[in-house]
Parts: sequence; C-alpha cells; structure tokens
Amino acid sequence: MFTDKTAEKIVFRLEENGFLAYFVGGCVRDSLMGRTIHDIDIASSALPQDTINIFGAENVIPTGIKHGTVTVMADRAYYEVTTFRRDGEYLDHRRPESVEFVSDIADDLSRRDFTMNAIAMGSDGTLIDPFGGCTDIKSGTIRCVGDPEKRFSEDALRILRAVRFASQLGFEIEEQTACAMSKMKTALNSISGERIREELDKLLCGEYCVQAMLKYRDIMGQIIPELRECFDFSQHSHYHKYDVYEHIVRAVNAAPQDNVILRRTMLLHDIGKPKMFRLDENGEGHFKGHAQVGAEMAEQIMERLHYDKKTISLTCTLIERHSDKIGSEKHIRRLASKIGSDAFFLLMEVKKADNLAKNEFVLAENAEFDGYAHRLRELIAEDSCMSLRQLAINGSDLTALGFEGRQVGETLSALLGLVIDGKLPNERHALLARAAQEVEE
Repeated sequence: MFTDKTAEKIVFRLEENGFLAYFVGGCVRDSLMGRTIHDIDIASSALPQDTINIFGAENVIPTGIKHGTVTVMADRAYYEVTTFRRDGEYLDHRRPESVEFVSDIADDLSRRDFTMNAIAMGSDGTLIDPFGGCTDIKSGTIRCVGDPEKRFSEDALRILRAVRFASQLGFEIEEQTACAMSKMKTALNSISGERIREELDKLLCGEYCVQAMLKYRDIMGQIIPELRECFDFSQHSHYHKYDVYEHIVRAVNAAPQDNVILRRTMLLHDIGKPKMFRLDENGEGHFKGHAQVGAEMAEQIMERLHYDKKTISLTCTLIERHSDKIGSEKHIRRLASKIGSDAFFLLMEVKKADNLAKNEFVLAENAEFDGYAHRLRELIAEDSCMSLRQLAINGSDLTALGFEGRQVGETLSALLGLVIDGKLPNERHALLARAAQEVEE
C-alpha cells in the first residue's frame, strides 16, 4: 500500500462517486520493489469532465484533456488522473493521434511500455497484472508489453527508457525486447533533444550504469554518435587498463551518483581522445590536446540535446581543464581565479573520478586533489584575493589615474594576476602605485 494518504483519498473519492480507480505505472512498480516513490499516477474509468466535477474546476488542471489526463491539486501536491484508454496511431513517435476511452483497466494497461509498468493497484492493495509484470519484477526482467517493435514504433524513446531502467534497477532486458531495440535504434533520431536529455541524465545516475552502458552501447552510440569512435579504442597507455569507451563508462560510475553534473562531465570528458591519438616510438599512446577538442565536441553535443547555456559552459570548462597539472598554491589560486571556486571543487572530483577508472598506481594522486580542495577552502576562509571583486581597488580608481576604456579592465586583470602570484600585496596604496607606474611608462 502507498504511504501517500492524499493520493489514496483521491482514489477513494473517485470510487465513492461510482468510478473505478487504480494506481498505475512506475509508482506501483517502485512500491512492489520497496523503492522510493516519486510520481503517483492514477487511472480511472471517470471521464475528464467527471473528475473535474468531483474535485471542482478550481482544483483540476486540464493538462492533457485530449488524451484523457487531468491534474488534481490536493494538499499542495499534484496528481495525474487519466481515463482508461486505448491509443490510436502514433504518427509522431510520441503521442497517439487519437484515443478511445474504455471501461476495462486491462485495455488501458495493454498500451503501456513494459510489463513492470503495466500493473494496476487498487485502493485495497489488490493487483491487476495481465502481462506478468510482477513475475518480471521478481526475476529482474525488462520486457515489452506485447510486440516490442510495435511498442517502439509508437514511441522510440522507449528504446532509451529500457536502457535507463536497466541502469537504475539492474534488470536485464529480455532477448526479444533487446533485439527490437537494436533493430529499431535509428528511430531515436526522430526524438527531440529535450526528451533524450531527460532520459540520459537519469541513465547516467543509475546504480547499475556500468552494466547498462557497456551492454547496450549501440543505443548510447545512437543518441551520441561521437561515442562510437571510442568503442574498442585501445589507449596503449600504462596509465590505462580499459579502452576509451569503457574508461568513460567506469569514470561515470566513479563520480558521485547524486551529482548529474559530474556524471555528465565524465561521459564526455574523453570524447576527443580518438581524434588526438598519437603513438610514440616506444608504442606508448598520447592524446595531447584531447581536453580542448573534447570540450568543443561536448559543447556541440549538449547544444544538440538542448542543455541550457550555463550547464554547457560549466561542463565544457570541467572537460577542458580535466588534464590541467596543479603543482603549487600559485596554480590553485590561478585556476580558482579563472574558473571560480565552485568549478574548482568540481574539477577536483572530476580528476578523482578519472583516476578511479585507470590503473591503480595513479590513485595516489587523489589524495593530492583532496589536498588542493582543502587548501582552496583555507584560502577562501582567509579571504585571500582571487577575484577582481576582492581587489583593493576598482575601475573608478584607475579612471581617476587616467585609464580609459579597455585599459581599465586589462590593468585590473594584470594587477590581480600579480596579487595571485604573490608579486604584489592586495593593498590599495601598493596597487595604485603599480598602476601609476604603468601610466608613467
């Protein structure tokens, strides 16, 4: 049974008014598995107008009324209630052109993607499971409801959703379903970047992402074609024990599971390696410049998937800098000044995740990265100058000395560099004296 009493009240209210109502989809699956439930969906024999009449127009949003869905607002939460339906043709590979409202919950369940998501639960906990979803949950199997090719032709995103569920749940994809996914993977090209992005981010944060991304790499290569060059690409490096793609996958897994920024960064951090590969005279592989190239490729990929500009900028900064060497406090201050302290701390996590997917001897560096992060926190606590905002003078001071236009910003940046390098104290009189010296020269 559900612990969400508000959702139960909605079901009871529908039943009190003479309609059938069930919890359906992922909330039932997660309940049966003992997982945290995030979204609760309700299916009912009530037509949308019936639901509006029962709960009041002021408490119901007609979110998808054409397809039988309304959203009930109750106790400051939102619950989708959808009329039992049978779908018409899917011409856009996303939504049916028409729907037919039906009276049987089994008909409604037959249109769903996977058997584990095609289970209904009544208010008394009774399960309706016409396609063996409970058995598949127990065996850890992802299986399409009915003909897999039909399900995927209706909505090709289901191909990627299957991999996402494998990543999150650790389930195996049933053979016929997996074959249909591989056969029909090019249909993913018709899916919008936004929908791909949402599934990809969830997939990357799955507990079993390594198994899913390695086993179904053809699907990963379909949504990000640039990854294909990384498949089976030997690095010929004593630092590495995996090819480029497997290194990428294991680096994703090494990043904190709850940090999608880091996991996404690790997915793309070495994507430029195949383009920059060189063998030296000793047969050792080198990838000079791959970080810069990878950042440029990542920007194109993320724009294609419609990530926002701020997310793209941060991710590309982390990729571009992930191979930077840090050997002194001066380097810490310079880098933190250039990319910001928040990005610096993320970069140290990127470096650690990168190492965790290499040969064991490089792991000693991870303690150094933790040390760099610790030292930066100390510098911040000391209010050490690492930004123009902290500089003891500003643009007005330079204007008073006779600086104009671009000279003001350039001079402030130069003075900040001297302060960061320890060549000049962050003191007003010293900074003004140095600026005045520039005017005289």
